[in-house]
Amino acid sequence: MIHLYADGPEMISTARSTQRILEVGSQRVSSLVYLKAKELLAAGAIGQLNMVTAHWDRNSTMGAWSYTVPTDASPETCDWPRFLGTAPKIPFSAEQFFQWRKWKAYGSGVAGDLFVHLFSGTHFITGSHGPTRGMATGGLRFWKDGRDVPDVMLGLFDYPEGFNLSLRVNFVDGGEESEGLIFTGSEGTMEIGGNFVSVSRTPREKEPGSTIGTFTEAMQKQYLEEYRKKYPAVIPEEEPSALFEKYVAPQGYSDSYDHFKNFFAAVRSRQPVVEDAVFGFRAAGAALLSNLSLERGAVVKWSPEEMKLA
Repeated sequence: MIHLYADGPEMISTARSTQRILEVGSQRVSSLVYLKAKELLAAGAIGQLNMVTAHWDRNSTMGAWSYTVPTDASPETCDWPRFLGTAPKIPFSAEQFFQWRKWKAYGSGVAGDLFVHLFSGTHFITGSHGPTRGMATGGLRFWKDGRDVPDVMLGLFDYPEGFNLSLRVNFVDGGEESEGLIFTGSEGTMEIGGNFVSVSRTPREKEPGSTIGTFTEAMQKQYLEEYRKKYPAVIPEEEPSALFEKYVAPQGYSDSYDHFKNFFAAVRSRQPVVEDAVFGFRAAGAALLSNLSLERGAVVKWSPEEMKLA
């Protein structure tokens, strides 16, 4: 959504003052799969959330943004001055025009391009407004073709709701492109991958157990008598809930289609969309913490409510 932090408040203000419908393009917030995940988490399917782990890995030239440059690319066929905008004025470069994601002057690297989708999905499912601080590491490990943004990045973020978010993007992962999120709770995990969401449950123990094997027999007997007073042996009266469930979207389902549909419906009805300028900026602002952290070599603090660096 943004290239610089200053872009966010201006977009929010403009959308409000003009009373226009603005929907940011992270289609996962319109996904049936993510909606199901949101419902499962709210229903306590995995207990108390403590961590989210998400990744988006690639292993191809196109996946690493080295898009094909048209053979007729030139200053005559490309509006180079308009493209540069406020970026540093340099001679025409067809590569930078068509592969702009590879340069900080025009894009925001893997953080602003891919981390932001993982943030959007996480915020939609958890209802969080964002992290309070973040830290990142990474670098240019393989695609040394003149770009100045990392092709490997790792980020860690603290959330005020009491969970942590771990993110990874690797543009040379040695396998096929993959994207996924794992939500870890006190009673199980919930995984999102492609067109499905699954839940694996491991209910908490009803009693702590003990390590009294090396105690004397008399001490063991005394301990167990007191232990059973506190934790009486019980026979389960109810059938345990399913330990594994999987929900799959209909064949051919497209969350991009639903995202467009939701936008057009909002334009007609004037009802707000989920990923408006505020939602979008909270995701994008959180994502760009990674770039700041990497540049500064330090933890960066963020106020998700005020939507500004703390």
